[in-house]
Amino acid sequence: MNVEQVLFWCAVGFYGLSAFAYVFGFIAENEKLLSGGLATAVLGFAAHLTSIALRWVTSSVTPFITISESLALGTLMAMALFLILQASNRKVRPLGVFVLPVVFVLIGWAGTLRAASGSQLAPALQSGWLWAHIVGATIGFSAVLMAAGLAMMFLLRENRSGGIYDRLPSPADLDRLAYRFVAAGFIMYGLMIVTGALWADQAKGSYWNWDPVEVWSLVSWLIYGIYLHLRITMGWRGRRLAWYALAAVAVMIVSYWGIPFSVETFHKGFRVEH
Repeated sequence: MNVEQVLFWCAVGFYGLSAFAYVFGFIAENEKLLSGGLATAVLGFAAHLTSIALRWVTSSVTPFITISESLALGTLMAMALFLILQASNRKVRPLGVFVLPVVFVLIGWAGTLRAASGSQLAPALQSGWLWAHIVGATIGFSAVLMAAGLAMMFLLRENRSGGIYDRLPSPADLDRLAYRFVAAGFIMYGLMIVTGALWADQAKGSYWNWDPVEVWSLVSWLIYGIYLHLRITMGWRGRRLAWYALAAVAVMIVSYWGIPFSVETFHKGFRVEH
């Protein structure tokens, strides 16, 4: 096992420990466990980032094409956004109760699909649009994952009081912050779809091919568009939107990774051997 693989599995282990610390720290209302969860999350992120960087440098292949690599990169971006949010607002530290278990499951799944990097992107698919497509996808996923975590915090904060719950932001602040992350995710997810269409036209001569991933990506984007419509036009707030955000992120994860994993799509045919 090489250094890159060791670091990857170290990241998985640290994220698992962090998820454990966050969940049990929140249940026990133990600030030390929550702080430990954050510390191990930082260690996991460092190992995670270094692992991806080493894979890229040693193979000279962009490490985001296979499902395993896509999962690894998506969770890395999610952790980067999570840590930035933790640094900027200590009141949302319990957000790790939702984010870290999701990240741990996804990166663990990536580990089961992991293979040595022995192929490169097909020349016809090499394009600047691909980079914009990946940026939109990973930041979009990260933003809506944060929104779902904030939605869960809203539901907990609304129904309980005392102790750790009183140290959380107010329900109104959580609702507003979740909305901002959904809006950011909607914009970035839209960027992903537009640049993906431009990339497909460059590679295949057609903007839209009704590929299952394309269709489900559009569905996910529309689901978040409906969220914004319900809030801005229909005046929805609070509990209904919180449950909606939690359901929407599940659909997004299925469309982003579940569909490419389970069916044959254009997105599976990215690479050619050296």
